[in-house]
Amino acid sequence: MDTKELLKKVRKIEIKTRRLSDHIFGGEYHSTFKGRGMTFSEVRQYQFGDDVRNIDWNVTARYNEPYVKVFEEERELTMMLMVDISGSELFGTEQQFKNEVVTEIAATLAFSATQNNDKIGLILFSDKVELYIPPKKGRSHVLRIIRELIEFKPESKQTNLAEALKFMQNVMKKKAIVFVLSDFIADDYDQTMKIVSGKHDVTGIRVYDKHEVSIPNLGMVEMEDEETGEFMLVNTSSKKVRLNYSTFYKEKVDYYKESFTKSGAGAIDCRVDESYVKKLLGYFKRRG
Repeated sequence: MDTKELLKKVRKIEIKTRRLSDHIFGGEYHSTFKGRGMTFSEVRQYQFGDDVRNIDWNVTARYNEPYVKVFEEERELTMMLMVDISGSELFGTEQQFKNEVVTEIAATLAFSATQNNDKIGLILFSDKVELYIPPKKGRSHVLRIIRELIEFKPESKQTNLAEALKFMQNVMKKKAIVFVLSDFIADDYDQTMKIVSGKHDVTGIRVYDKHEVSIPNLGMVEMEDEETGEFMLVNTSSKKVRLNYSTFYKEKVDYYKESFTKSGAGAIDCRVDESYVKKLLGYFKRRG
């Protein structure tokens, strides 16, 4: 993709997702993710009804009349976007591939955080961390994140969510709001998930295509495993083959939901042909 085409794509995504975050998500995001606590702001003269525990005795002694400390909510937070860029993210039979929907969701969340003056960081992962962009503020930083989401080419096509979570835990010393965007066709991450969500506010957003859920009866079909690159002939007219696949897929989805909910994290399901706006808003409202 040449630079001109890339910038055009970035601009298109910015216009669409920024409008969403301005009109819809800004307020919802703010009320869902409160600041870390209260921070001292200023002193003012005591007024009837003020909490006497907030009296600043040093200032009171100096001016011979009572003054109180005023506190305000410490708003600044850090959002970390963890995005799965393994081979299976390139699947799509509707108008959009999964990775395109993931890019839009990530951009919408990033602009919502920017509106609240929060920092945003990015981790792109396959079976290893492929790219890490440390958290920063501002529009140009968000545009860089969108650019990477559009054009980054992973070295590996496989997935290891536990590795990515461990990396995030190591680089983020303070509590962060973490969104993990993936199809969650992965294993062995429940223990890591438990540790990470004990410290951070984690939400999984599962983006999937309805045609992944089950295999239709199409006779003998050559299929490629997106994560291994292996081609194989599959007899889709076999009930056993279709059942085995459906069972495999359901196990992965159940494992994701169980791993996230048991560890106290949030979980959202979003099909590529559904409105992710409704899904996110519904989630924010439930949590707010």
